[in-house]
Amino acid sequence: MEAPRAKKIEKKLIKDGDVRIDEYFWLNQREDHNVIDYLNAENQYTDEMMKDTELLQQKLYQEIKSKIKEDDESVPFKYNGYWYISRYETGGEYPIHTRKKENLNAQEEVMFNVNEMAKGHSFYNLAGVNISENNQLAAFGVDTVSRRIYTIRIKDLNTGKLLSDKLENTTGGSVWAADNKTLFYTRKDETLRAFQIWKHKLGTDQSKDQLVFEEKDDTFDTFVFKTKSRKYIVIGSSSTVSDEYRFTAADHPDDEFKIIQPRERNLEYSIEHYGNDFYILTNKDKATNFKLMKTPVDKTEKNNWTDVIAHRPEVFIENFEIFNDYLALEERFEGLTRINIRSWDGKTDYFLPFKEEVYTAGIGRNPEFDTDILRIGYTSMTTPSSVIDFNMKNKTSEVKKVQPVLGNFNKDDYETKRIWVTARDGVKVPVSIVYRKDLKIGPDTPLLQYGYGSYGINMDVYFSIPRLSLLDRGFIYAIAHIRGGQELGRPWYEDGKLLKKKNTFNDFVDISSYLIENNYTSAKHLYAMGGSAGGLLMGAVMNQAPELYNGIVAQVPFVDVLTTMLDDSIPLTTGEYDEWGNPNEKEYYDYMKSYSPYDNIEKKDYPNLLVTTGLHDSQVQYWEPAKWVAKLRDLKTDHHLLLLKTNMDAGHGGASGRFESLKETALEYSFLFKLEGIKN
Repeated sequence: MEAPRAKKIEKKLIKDGDVRIDEYFWLNQREDHNVIDYLNAENQYTDEMMKDTELLQQKLYQEIKSKIKEDDESVPFKYNGYWYISRYETGGEYPIHTRKKENLNAQEEVMFNVNEMAKGHSFYNLAGVNISENNQLAAFGVDTVSRRIYTIRIKDLNTGKLLSDKLENTTGGSVWAADNKTLFYTRKDETLRAFQIWKHKLGTDQSKDQLVFEEKDDTFDTFVFKTKSRKYIVIGSSSTVSDEYRFTAADHPDDEFKIIQPRERNLEYSIEHYGNDFYILTNKDKATNFKLMKTPVDKTEKNNWTDVIAHRPEVFIENFEIFNDYLALEERFEGLTRINIRSWDGKTDYFLPFKEEVYTAGIGRNPEFDTDILRIGYTSMTTPSSVIDFNMKNKTSEVKKVQPVLGNFNKDDYETKRIWVTARDGVKVPVSIVYRKDLKIGPDTPLLQYGYGSYGINMDVYFSIPRLSLLDRGFIYAIAHIRGGQELGRPWYEDGKLLKKKNTFNDFVDISSYLIENNYTSAKHLYAMGGSAGGLLMGAVMNQAPELYNGIVAQVPFVDVLTTMLDDSIPLTTGEYDEWGNPNEKEYYDYMKSYSPYDNIEKKDYPNLLVTTGLHDSQVQYWEPAKWVAKLRDLKTDHHLLLLKTNMDAGHGGASGRFESLKETALEYSFLFKLEGIKN
């Protein structure tokens, strides 16, 4: 079958005298039937090129699905007198959200059966379930398009009926005041930025709602939440490098909100309330890896803040949880997470014991103050995700749940370890790898290298049921903890953003070279994968070192960096100037242009490439990968596979059903197996 060729319509993009020619700019017309026809043609071509893997895709889908327990449920947590549980039933794509009053032997109340709610929708996402203080009402958000624009509805949990209230164009989340009739929520603007906090009174039309706060700085997003104490409603405003919070008493929802500390550039902070104080995690006083401070509720400006946990240059504080008798800190040290328990009386200070060389541990959902139990999550690349209740007083732990893996899975069949690779500038970069113990590792071993490296998001190790299908067919799987994340603390992030962004790409390429040079694999058998900003990573490394990879999977890739960052009318742009830079300034324009994947395609050989996107993607617009593929198809000099698969019903997160998304995984894995000659 002939590969589709997008028509060329020359568009001059001029910025301060610099002229770029974009022949595929027209693909950003979502409503144009020519665009839809082109995307459908690419889908048809992908289906045809992958036709010989159809049986394998079906086998993989069934294989992965067969390892997942269908009738599964979450570990219950208690909040305001009720135990809350989400469960799945056999044959159901969506969860059923339930609760039980006071004890787990009580009769189950079904709050939401999302399987029923999703009928008739090709995409359905329920989010932001929020229970009123009297436990009688549930606010919730619904998105049926996958643009992450939610309509909030309210359900009477006594009668099961929906109230007439309907709040459009929201983030899905909301907060009840203590009066059970006032609801705060966040609206989005035309670029999908969360920019306003509104107050809604039960039983009134949305047109009567009151604007409480508007974030006028388009580099900030705003949000609203209730403190763990349930005493205060808090409005937050956040940018990449600055935060601001304001609060009012939950039982006085009509009072003015008082600012805790006015925003200052490069002052980041987040808050929680306990007793008479706000506890503040912040980088104040050049605390690069953050410290914990507190301030009285009636004296909140930063000159009143005092240290609770001082800054330690070698330890990055990521999160904290406050209890009556204890403080739990989630920290990162030498690339690994750890949990520190301290008692307020100063007599207790210890770390939770974890035995594996490479693992991820984190503080879970802990809504109660008056308890000695800390709920945590734990996983590794060989250990299924576990929910553990740890007794901070007597240091005992109870495993509440281990992610079930059906079939003949045995964690002892697999091995995981961490290696350190020296990048071209001398910096040591950690890499986590996993493989079957019986695997003979050498130049003919297929290896999939995964990376992200942006926004300070950590690509921590985790267990994956789908990944077993790779490992059991002889693949090594490697996670590259490249700069741009925060795996090694805040400086690791700072060293991979703005005018240091290329460190992210260089780290990934240098790891690939190391894996080849040390006979973990070879260029004939090395594959790379990344999504979103990780898709930008794929595009950049493919331009820089295409000879290192046999195949690349780019999921919803952010590849048209310069054009997107120059267009402040589309989602996310203005809020990301502190991540990528503002291209309206020449220094950043030139730097972005030097690595933007779309702008740097050349006439040369590229690896085999599978690109995925969603027509309704709100994070990375579908036209970025579509334009990228069209331009690659025109310029590349090889005969390798170049495939674009657009989900015409979904957005950034892919399919909404629990198992439907496995079909996308099966396609990606089949692409890799096809290149390796693996047929079953």
